Amino acid sequence: MRQPASEVNVSRSKQSYSRQLRSDIRKDWDLYLLLVPGILFVLLFKYTPMYGLVIAFKDFNIFDGMAASPWVGLEHFKKLFTSQEFGGVFVNTLIISLLKIVILFPLPIVVAILMNEMKNMLFKRTIQTVIYLPHFLSWVIVSGIFIDLLSTNGGLVNKVLISLGLEQIAFFMDSSVFRSVLVTSAGWKETGWGIIVYLAAFSTIDPQLYEAAKMDGAGRLKQIWHITLPGILPTILLMFILRLGSVLEAGTEQILVMYNPTVYNVSDVIGTFVYRMGLGNQDYSFTTAVGLFESVIAFTLVITGNHLSRRYLQRGIW
Repeated sequence: MRQPASEVNVSRSKQSYSRQLRSDIRKDWDLYLLLVPGILFVLLFKYTPMYGLVIAFKDFNIFDGMAASPWVGLEHFKKLFTSQEFGGVFVNTLIISLLKIVILFPLPIVVAILMNEMKNMLFKRTIQTVIYLPHFLSWVIVSGIFIDLLSTNGGLVNKVLISLGLEQIAFFMDSSVFRSVLVTSAGWKETGWGIIVYLAAFSTIDPQLYEAAKMDGAGRLKQIWHITLPGILPTILLMFILRLGSVLEAGTEQILVMYNPTVYNVSDVIGTFVYRMGLGNQDYSFTTAVGLFESVIAFTLVITGNHLSRRYLQRGIW
């Protein structure tokens, strides 16, 4: 019985690909050898730990181990979706993430465009270095800096408020302003990293486009709108789609070192909730279910964001 033409073509394509791959490996075996440590790292630290996801479907006991712990099916997920505490945590996570996306995502783009317009290279590099340095500080150090600045006991910001005849603000104790502290500190720390990415993207834009625009009478704003922004649009889309994958992360490390029980109602996010329930209450099965839920949502957002980008803008990560 003869095979259909489509199956024959697929078979030939696979054979051709295999021959080409073997040829490439023989030709550049040393380059492929360099891939081995990276592949082993991914397998060991990214894929092997995924076996631990079975804890989410078991009543895990640390003394019995994963294999001997009894199965409970979707019991922990039912507990997750009916938990009032998790409902508040989920809302906090979305609000903080959306605030960071709306306020902080455009910030590196705007600052990078402004820096790209600078003509004095010494001044430009100095500003770039100053903005980029906070990226290398840990959140523990950044938290200490902002606590000193915003303290009600001699903090610089509250001293200024008092000098202006205004009342002091307990930034780290007031639920109405604590989220603004999180957004501000995150912007101060990470804006410089985004600037580096977009400044690198500017180098891919053909300078002749700007020359042609000048000859046509386009000013700086029109050049930015019609040349600069379209030129870095692929990078913007890439960064945005990747950012969608961390919507439910919301900056766990930052919040852990900054929040306190008085602002739990506005700052307790999924990551901190998992930390408190997993290590504090030793409820490993429930927190694994929460982590799996977060990962599935992140995966879905990335896939959806890439699909919409390719459908409406004809560009995407893959």
